[in-house]
Amino acid sequence: MTETLLLVGGGKMGAALLGGWIDRGYDAAAITVVELFAETAKNIAKQYGVTVVGSADALAVGLEPATVVFAVKPQSMDDTVPAYASFAGGDTVFLSIAAGKTIAYFEGNLGPGAAIVRAMSNTPAAVGRGISVACANGRTAQDQKNRCHELLEAVGEVAWIDDEGLMDAVTAVSGSGPAYVFLLAECLAQAGIEAGLAPDLSERLARATVAGSGEMLHQAEEAASGLRANVISPGGTTAAALEILMGENGLQELMTKAVEAAAKRSRELAG
Repeated sequence: MTETLLLVGGGKMGAALLGGWIDRGYDAAAITVVELFAETAKNIAKQYGVTVVGSADALAVGLEPATVVFAVKPQSMDDTVPAYASFAGGDTVFLSIAAGKTIAYFEGNLGPGAAIVRAMSNTPAAVGRGISVACANGRTAQDQKNRCHELLEAVGEVAWIDDEGLMDAVTAVSGSGPAYVFLLAECLAQAGIEAGLAPDLSERLARATVAGSGEMLHQAEEAASGLRANVISPGGTTAAALEILMGENGLQELMTKAVEAAAKRSRELAG
Protein backbone atom coordinates (compact mmCIF):
# COMPACT_ATOMS: atom_id res chain seq x y z
CA MET A 1 0.00 0.00 0.00
CA THR A 2 1.50 3.33 -1.02
CA GLU A 3 -0.86 6.03 0.25
CA THR A 4 0.97 8.76 2.10
CA LEU A 5 0.58 8.62 5.88
CA LEU A 6 1.57 11.17 8.49
CA LEU A 7 1.72 9.88 12.06
CA VAL A 8 1.96 12.54 14.74
CA GLY A 9 3.29 10.90 17.90
CA GLY A 10 5.46 7.79 18.13
CA GLY A 11 4.68 6.71 21.70
CA LYS A 12 3.18 3.37 22.69
CA MET A 13 -0.05 3.67 20.73
CA GLY A 14 1.57 5.41 17.78
CA ALA A 15 4.26 2.74 17.58
CA ALA A 16 1.65 -0.01 17.86
CA LEU A 17 -0.24 1.43 14.91
CA LEU A 18 2.96 1.92 12.92
CA GLY A 19 4.03 -1.67 13.50
CA GLY A 20 0.62 -2.91 12.39
CA TRP A 21 0.77 -0.87 9.21
CA ILE A 22 4.20 -2.17 8.29
CA ASP A 23 3.09 -5.75 8.98
CA ARG A 24 0.06 -5.19 6.73
CA GLY A 25 2.28 -4.14 3.86
CA TYR A 26 2.14 -0.36 4.02
CA ASP A 27 5.15 1.16 2.31
CA ALA A 28 7.58 2.53 4.91
CA ALA A 29 8.79 5.05 2.36
CA ALA A 30 5.30 6.57 2.26
CA ILE A 31 5.08 7.04 6.04
CA THR A 32 6.35 10.08 7.93
CA VAL A 33 6.38 10.22 11.73
CA VAL A 34 6.55 13.40 13.78
CA GLU A 35 8.17 12.59 17.14
CA LEU A 36 9.41 15.24 19.55
CA PHE A 37 11.71 13.04 21.64
CA ALA A 38 15.00 12.37 19.88
CA GLU A 39 15.68 8.93 21.36
CA THR A 40 12.20 7.69 20.49
CA ALA A 41 12.52 9.16 17.00
CA LYS A 42 15.85 7.40 16.48
CA ASN A 43 14.44 4.05 17.58
CA ILE A 44 11.38 4.38 15.32
CA ALA A 45 13.49 5.23 12.27
CA LYS A 46 15.80 2.28 12.93
CA GLN A 47 13.06 -0.27 13.63
CA TYR A 48 10.57 0.63 10.91
CA GLY A 49 12.60 2.40 8.24
CA VAL A 50 10.23 5.36 8.06
CA THR A 51 11.04 9.05 7.83
CA VAL A 52 11.01 10.70 11.26
CA VAL A 53 11.10 14.42 11.94
CA GLY A 54 11.04 16.40 15.17
CA SER A 55 8.24 18.84 14.40
CA ALA A 56 5.66 19.88 11.83
CA ASP A 57 8.03 22.62 10.67
CA ALA A 58 10.49 19.95 9.54
CA LEU A 59 8.06 18.14 7.22
CA ALA A 60 9.01 17.88 3.58
CA VAL A 61 7.82 20.76 1.42
CA GLY A 62 4.86 19.72 -0.70
CA LEU A 63 3.87 16.79 1.48
CA GLU A 64 0.20 15.92 0.90
CA PRO A 65 -0.76 13.09 3.26
CA ALA A 66 -3.84 11.04 2.55
CA THR A 67 -4.27 10.56 6.30
CA VAL A 68 -2.93 12.46 9.30
CA VAL A 69 -3.05 10.36 12.48
CA PHE A 70 -2.87 12.10 15.85
CA ALA A 71 -1.44 9.75 18.48
CA VAL A 72 -0.32 12.19 21.17
CA LYS A 73 -1.64 12.61 24.70
CA PRO A 74 -4.78 14.76 25.09
CA GLN A 75 -2.83 17.27 27.19
CA SER A 76 -0.47 17.86 24.24
CA MET A 77 -3.15 18.45 21.62
CA ASP A 78 -3.41 22.23 22.02
CA ASP A 79 0.28 22.57 21.18
CA THR A 80 0.12 20.03 18.37
CA VAL A 81 -3.02 20.11 16.24
CA PRO A 82 -3.05 23.68 14.85
CA ALA A 83 0.25 23.10 13.04
CA TYR A 84 -1.49 20.63 10.70
CA ALA A 85 -4.43 22.82 9.67
CA SER A 86 -2.84 23.46 6.28
CA PHE A 87 -3.58 19.84 5.32
CA ALA A 88 -7.34 20.26 5.83
CA GLY A 89 -9.51 20.01 2.77
CA GLY A 90 -9.02 18.02 -0.38
CA ASP A 91 -8.67 14.28 0.15
CA THR A 92 -6.86 14.41 3.51
CA VAL A 93 -8.62 12.87 6.51
CA PHE A 94 -7.56 13.40 10.12
CA LEU A 95 -7.72 10.40 12.46
CA SER A 96 -7.35 10.99 16.21
CA ILE A 97 -6.94 8.30 18.87
CA ALA A 98 -6.69 10.76 21.77
CA ALA A 99 -9.05 10.34 24.72
CA GLY A 100 -11.53 13.10 25.38
CA LYS A 101 -10.84 15.32 22.37
CA THR A 102 -14.08 15.76 20.43
CA ILE A 103 -14.74 16.20 16.75
CA ALA A 104 -15.77 19.79 17.51
CA TYR A 105 -12.36 20.36 19.09
CA PHE A 106 -10.60 19.27 15.91
CA GLU A 107 -12.95 21.27 13.70
CA GLY A 108 -12.14 24.32 15.80
CA ASN A 109 -8.40 23.81 15.38
CA LEU A 110 -8.28 22.46 11.83
CA GLY A 111 -11.17 24.34 10.25
CA PRO A 112 -14.80 23.44 9.49
CA GLY A 113 -13.81 21.86 6.18
CA ALA A 114 -11.64 19.17 7.74
CA ALA A 115 -12.63 15.52 7.43
CA ILE A 116 -12.23 14.08 10.92
CA VAL A 117 -12.49 10.61 12.43
CA ARG A 118 -12.30 10.30 16.19
CA ALA A 119 -11.32 6.85 17.47
CA MET A 120 -10.52 5.16 20.74
CA SER A 121 -8.10 2.25 20.59
CA ASN A 122 -6.45 0.31 23.39
CA THR A 123 -3.05 -1.08 24.27
CA PRO A 124 -3.61 -4.69 23.10
CA ALA A 125 -3.14 -3.09 19.68
CA ALA A 126 0.56 -3.63 20.41
CA VAL A 127 0.04 -7.37 19.86
CA GLY A 128 -2.56 -7.01 17.11
CA ARG A 129 -5.46 -7.73 19.46
CA GLY A 130 -6.81 -4.26 20.14
CA ILE A 131 -10.26 -2.93 19.48
CA SER A 132 -11.03 0.56 18.18
CA VAL A 133 -14.34 2.39 18.13
CA ALA A 134 -14.64 5.27 15.67
CA CYS A 135 -17.03 8.01 14.60
CA ALA A 136 -16.72 10.56 11.82
CA ASN A 137 -17.91 14.09 11.13
CA GLY A 138 -20.18 15.02 8.24
CA ARG A 139 -17.25 16.11 6.06
CA THR A 140 -15.80 12.61 5.99
CA ALA A 141 -16.53 10.71 2.79
CA GLN A 142 -17.01 6.93 2.74
CA ASP A 143 -13.65 6.31 1.10
CA GLN A 144 -11.98 8.35 3.85
CA LYS A 145 -13.78 6.30 6.50
CA ASN A 146 -12.66 3.14 4.72
CA ARG A 147 -9.08 4.39 4.80
CA CYS A 148 -9.25 4.98 8.57
CA HIS A 149 -10.95 1.61 9.06
CA GLU A 150 -8.06 -0.16 7.33
CA LEU A 151 -5.48 1.70 9.41
CA LEU A 152 -7.22 0.79 12.68
CA GLU A 153 -7.94 -2.77 11.56
CA ALA A 154 -4.18 -3.35 11.21
CA VAL A 155 -4.03 -3.66 15.02
CA GLY A 156 -7.34 -5.35 15.86
CA GLU A 157 -11.09 -5.09 15.56
CA VAL A 158 -12.96 -1.94 14.54
CA ALA A 159 -16.50 -0.79 15.35
CA TRP A 160 -18.24 2.41 14.21
CA ILE A 161 -20.81 4.49 16.06
CA ASP A 162 -22.92 7.44 14.96
CA ASP A 163 -23.38 8.99 18.40
CA GLU A 164 -20.13 10.63 19.47
CA GLY A 165 -21.56 11.03 22.96
CA LEU A 166 -20.92 7.32 23.51
CA MET A 167 -17.18 7.77 23.18
CA ASP A 168 -16.73 8.57 26.87
CA ALA A 169 -18.27 5.21 27.77
CA VAL A 170 -16.19 3.49 25.09
CA THR A 171 -13.07 5.06 26.57
CA ALA A 172 -14.02 3.87 30.03
CA VAL A 173 -14.72 0.28 28.95
CA SER A 174 -12.21 -0.60 26.25
CA GLY A 175 -9.73 2.28 26.31
CA SER A 176 -9.00 1.96 30.02
CA GLY A 177 -10.17 -1.65 30.27
CA PRO A 178 -6.80 -3.37 29.81
CA ALA A 179 -5.62 -1.78 33.07
CA TYR A 180 -8.58 -3.35 34.87
CA VAL A 181 -7.61 -6.78 33.55
CA PHE A 182 -3.98 -6.30 34.54
CA LEU A 183 -5.10 -5.25 38.02
CA LEU A 184 -7.14 -8.46 38.23
CA ALA A 185 -3.98 -10.43 37.47
CA GLU A 186 -2.09 -8.45 40.13
CA CYS A 187 -4.77 -9.05 42.74
CA LEU A 188 -5.05 -12.74 41.90
CA ALA A 189 -1.28 -13.17 42.23
CA GLN A 190 -1.22 -11.32 45.56
CA ALA A 191 -4.09 -13.42 46.87
CA GLY A 192 -2.15 -16.53 45.93
CA ILE A 193 0.87 -15.29 47.85
CA GLU A 194 -1.30 -14.65 50.90
CA ALA A 195 -2.65 -18.19 50.53
CA GLY A 196 0.90 -19.53 50.84
CA LEU A 197 2.21 -19.72 47.27
CA ALA A 198 5.71 -18.58 46.36
CA PRO A 199 5.57 -15.17 44.60
CA ASP A 200 7.06 -16.44 41.32
CA LEU A 201 4.64 -19.34 41.10
CA SER A 202 1.63 -17.26 42.10
CA GLU A 203 2.40 -14.60 39.48
CA ARG A 204 2.91 -17.30 36.85
CA LEU A 205 -0.42 -18.92 37.72
CA ALA A 206 -2.27 -15.60 37.65
CA ARG A 207 -0.69 -14.50 34.37
CA ALA A 208 -1.42 -17.78 32.61
CA THR A 209 -4.95 -17.93 33.99
CA VAL A 210 -5.90 -14.43 32.87
CA ALA A 211 -4.22 -14.80 29.47
CA GLY A 212 -5.70 -18.25 28.84
CA SER A 213 -9.17 -17.21 29.91
CA GLY A 214 -8.96 -14.18 27.64
CA GLU A 215 -8.05 -16.42 24.72
CA MET A 216 -11.00 -18.70 25.49
CA LEU A 217 -13.29 -15.67 25.52
CA HIS A 218 -11.78 -14.49 22.23
CA GLN A 219 -12.37 -17.80 20.49
CA ALA A 220 -15.74 -18.71 22.00
CA GLU A 221 -19.12 -17.80 20.56
CA GLU A 222 -20.57 -18.23 24.05
CA ALA A 223 -21.06 -15.19 26.28
CA ALA A 224 -18.73 -14.55 29.20
CA SER A 225 -21.49 -15.48 31.61
CA GLY A 226 -21.76 -18.91 29.98
CA LEU A 227 -18.03 -19.50 30.13
CA ARG A 228 -18.09 -18.55 33.80
CA ALA A 229 -20.94 -20.95 34.48
CA ASN A 230 -19.00 -23.77 32.81
CA VAL A 231 -16.28 -23.49 35.47
CA ILE A 232 -18.66 -23.73 38.42
CA SER A 233 -19.55 -26.95 40.19
CA PRO A 234 -22.43 -26.61 42.70
CA GLY A 235 -21.00 -26.41 46.18
CA GLY A 236 -17.44 -26.38 44.85
CA THR A 237 -14.45 -24.08 45.26
CA THR A 238 -15.34 -21.74 42.39
CA ALA A 239 -18.87 -21.30 43.72
CA ALA A 240 -17.48 -20.37 47.13
CA ALA A 241 -15.21 -17.73 45.60
CA LEU A 242 -17.90 -16.27 43.38
CA GLU A 243 -20.22 -15.83 46.37
CA ILE A 244 -17.71 -13.20 47.50
CA LEU A 245 -16.98 -11.63 44.12
CA MET A 246 -20.65 -11.46 43.13
CA GLY A 247 -21.98 -10.50 46.53
CA GLU A 248 -22.87 -7.11 47.96
CA ASN A 249 -20.15 -4.51 47.20
CA GLY A 250 -18.61 -7.11 44.91
CA LEU A 251 -16.85 -6.92 41.57
CA GLN A 252 -19.82 -5.71 39.51
CA GLU A 253 -20.48 -2.74 41.79
CA LEU A 254 -16.79 -1.82 41.83
CA MET A 255 -16.50 -2.15 38.06
CA THR A 256 -19.55 0.03 37.49
CA LYS A 257 -18.08 2.74 39.72
CA ALA A 258 -14.72 2.47 37.96
CA VAL A 259 -16.26 2.84 34.51
CA GLU A 260 -18.31 5.81 35.69
CA ALA A 261 -15.14 7.48 37.03
CA ALA A 262 -13.25 6.89 33.79
CA ALA A 263 -16.13 8.21 31.67
CA LYS A 264 -16.34 11.30 33.84
CA ARG A 265 -12.62 11.93 33.40
CA SER A 266 -12.99 11.51 29.63
CA ARG A 267 -15.63 14.23 29.62
CA GLU A 268 -13.34 16.47 31.69
CA LEU A 269 -10.51 15.99 29.20
CA ALA A 270 -12.82 17.29 26.49
CA GLY A 271 -12.84 20.62 28.31
